[in-house]
Amino acid sequence: MHPAHDPSEKSILIVDDSPFEQRMLADLLSDGPYRTSVAFSGFQGYQLALGTCPDLILLDVRMPDMDGYAACRLLKANPKTEPIPVIFLSGADADEERVMGLSVGAVDYVSKPFTPAELAARIRVHLNLVRRGDAPPASAAAPALAPEAVFVNAVKRLILDNLATLPELAEIARSVGTYREKLSLMFRAQTGMTVFAFIREARIARGMELLRQTDIDVQDIALLVGYNNAGNFATAFRSRVGVTPSAYRQAPDGRDAAPQNL
Repeated sequence: MHPAHDPSEKSILIVDDSPFEQRMLADLLSDGPYRTSVAFSGFQGYQLALGTCPDLILLDVRMPDMDGYAACRLLKANPKTEPIPVIFLSGADADEERVMGLSVGAVDYVSKPFTPAELAARIRVHLNLVRRGDAPPASAAAPALAPEAVFVNAVKRLILDNLATLPELAEIARSVGTYREKLSLMFRAQTGMTVFAFIREARIARGMELLRQTDIDVQDIALLVGYNNAGNFATAFRSRVGVTPSAYRQAPDGRDAAPQNL
């Protein structure tokens, strides 16, 4: 018979493909009020988080098959796992790596090598922030979505966050841990449209929002939403909305035909 868990203990999921790193982190945390579990890949970590709802996740960046960024996108696309704070651990210390980690939903990014005291302090800080915040714990979150819906939600977020510089469809699929053909099938089944149709609708919707709410030049808006020039943006905008961007800006009332399901 296993002893009952101390209710004051917090559960921490370690996701790292290196057994050495797993043992090192587990040993480091063994001195604190923590229970640890481990996963060897990004997708295994996502599945384990879905089943156990840990209080915090330590997530390696560089892993085969599904890296930490893709795993974090899935975690943040599912209402059941979205509240769980994620701390990235990585040997890469470039600014763009840190920005990427935070942009996909992590609360912190710790570069290796780190001192045990630094990591322990960061873990305490983020667990305390969750305790003091208004967000419900992960175990009280909404029911988990179907796997296909999670992938599609993650892709939608990726697209909406990167309209100006979207990668190719194959890279978008890799960014959430799948491949192009499977993503296309899932996306159409979940939304009734192709990924490319969603991108077009998202760009027009963002353009409408910027035209209504800002004084940014139409040429700059075109670049911000992913068009190479104002002419291409105007053509697509008029085809979807019925008027040119300039005309829409002058009289937007009654012309709000913003695309749906974004």
